[in-house]
Amino acid sequence: MDPRARLLRHSPGWQEAASRACASNMGHCLWVGLVDEDKAPLVAERLMSPEMFSGWGIRTLASDMGAYNPASYHNGSVWPHDNAVIVAGLLRYGFVEQAQRIATALLEAADYSGGRLPELFCGFSREQFAEPVPYPTACSPQAWAATTPLQLVTSLMRYDTHVSRGGFWMDPVLPESYGDLHISNAPMAGGRITIDIANSVPSVQGLPDGMVFHQGQRPWLAELVEQAGLGSQAQFDISNTPGKA
Repeated sequence: MDPRARLLRHSPGWQEAASRACASNMGHCLWVGLVDEDKAPLVAERLMSPEMFSGWGIRTLASDMGAYNPASYHNGSVWPHDNAVIVAGLLRYGFVEQAQRIATALLEAADYSGGRLPELFCGFSREQFAEPVPYPTACSPQAWAATTPLQLVTSLMRYDTHVSRGGFWMDPVLPESYGDLHISNAPMAGGRITIDIANSVPSVQGLPDGMVFHQGQRPWLAELVEQAGLGSQAQFDISNTPGKA
């Protein structure tokens, strides 16, 4: 953590020196739980600063960086899937309002492209242009952009299924402007369930045998390891285990 710049320094490659560039990568660190609790507010503050948040999403590079170019591929553009990861990271640390703001901005941006989010769009400020400025060669449809709305909504549902633990967790924080949510025929543990969320209150129908619904958040893997008393013996396994940390 660089306290002067209030950002996490990152390296373009694992053998290269760390850069002082302010990039969206710091939001990924929130997602995987790498940021200390006392540093997380600084990261969230920087992500939501006018230099990073364009009004349509988080830029790949802050507008006060020397290499910033809002019409470039990686140096100031807005990538929907990148933002979906950031939203999940903000929610992990309890920054609900910030996550809602980014998710809503992205879904509003989709209105200007036929309801479909492109691979990326330019990072010009929403105050500068009333619509997201298209990136000339952005793919649309594009797989990870197409999954962004799903990730945004499930993140705001705080939806998490762990079949091996026989549990299904949900603690919605959907913005009031989204209205009620109805999901039918969702696969789970060999069955199909129906989910309804009204006024942030969830209900579930059709849970398969052995699955229990919990209103709340599933404990993180690191918390489960601590509860099991495995301590430092499990640190290597955790760091090399894909999935929720």
